[in-house]
Amino acid sequence: MALIYDESQRQIAEECDRILKNAFSAPALKQLLEQSGAYDTGFWDICVSQGWPAIAVPEAAGGLGLGLSEQGIVAQACGKVVCGAPFLNTGYAVSEAIGRFGDAAAREKWLPALAAGEVKGIVALAEGRAPLPKAPAVRFEDGRLTGTKTAVPGGGAGDLAIVLAATCDGPALVLADLSGAETRRHLLPTFDNSRLAADMAFAGTPAQLLAADGIQAARTILCLLAVATAHEQVGGAEAVFASARAYALERYAFGQPLAAFQSIKHRLAENYTLIELARSNAQYAAHNVDDPHFARYAAAARIAATEAYDTASRDAMQVFGGLGGTWEADLHLHQRRARTLAVEIGNNLFWEDELVEELRRAC
Repeated sequence: MALIYDESQRQIAEECDRILKNAFSAPALKQLLEQSGAYDTGFWDICVSQGWPAIAVPEAAGGLGLGLSEQGIVAQACGKVVCGAPFLNTGYAVSEAIGRFGDAAAREKWLPALAAGEVKGIVALAEGRAPLPKAPAVRFEDGRLTGTKTAVPGGGAGDLAIVLAATCDGPALVLADLSGAETRRHLLPTFDNSRLAADMAFAGTPAQLLAADGIQAARTILCLLAVATAHEQVGGAEAVFASARAYALERYAFGQPLAAFQSIKHRLAENYTLIELARSNAQYAAHNVDDPHFARYAAAARIAATEAYDTASRDAMQVFGGLGGTWEADLHLHQRRARTLAVEIGNNLFWEDELVEELRRAC
């Protein structure tokens, strides 16, 4: 199967790269590292002005009616510049949850607001180290949520959340309105503060049921989010690899460029291979979103992208040597983001287990 973007998709990619390249500010991102509860409002304003939150929202709800491939294209461009806000992909996941499982009233109320960027959607499924807890500590009863979700990405500023919560009939997927005083947020200091990770305490937060079979519904949304995140990881890996390659070609040691040494050449070649494998996995998954085996493809994309970004960011530090570890260089921005994205929606151990289970079901 050919995985070549068509003309309109290539135009989206080129325009996203152009806009974000001009808007990228390493000093602003570094300043965010020392703040808790702040994100790059300039980046988010660009997203809203370009209509990126509306990419996968149906046209009838004020969106562009595109798909996961286009969402991935934008996410990949955002990954290249280490975007300073987490809401683009999480908002996509929330809109997908509402579109797939919500009733007409929920779709009418929330999808236009998400598409317009007026509401920032976040995903609160995990608890502790479990991306899909079978016995959630948060409880949903009589239209209200009680309990705590820990380390929620975007939790410091999200307006609307999909939450995996316990009910009398088992785990359910619910939609929580975070605009009221019933939700308390405790921001967590991390090495990537622009992700706005926060513990969220629900004390009667208004919510509505999306899906009674919460685990299966949450797994569906998590797979969609994993593919979008895989594209972002690929973009980051591309950018940090390009920096390492350029430095190896221009930096001389013992009378020849670093790129002439086998240890450097082999490392860069391995990085290139990992990135291309991750790219093909991510694009294949996005292209086959309606395939019965989509969960399998999503897990493979997530695993490959995490390995590619982790390896490329770590190896770039080695290529740059001592310079790579300085605050003046930008490599640590990518290494922070690589590690953050690697755990936000489940680490590779979780996704490897998911892939194994998918393969077992096929036997």
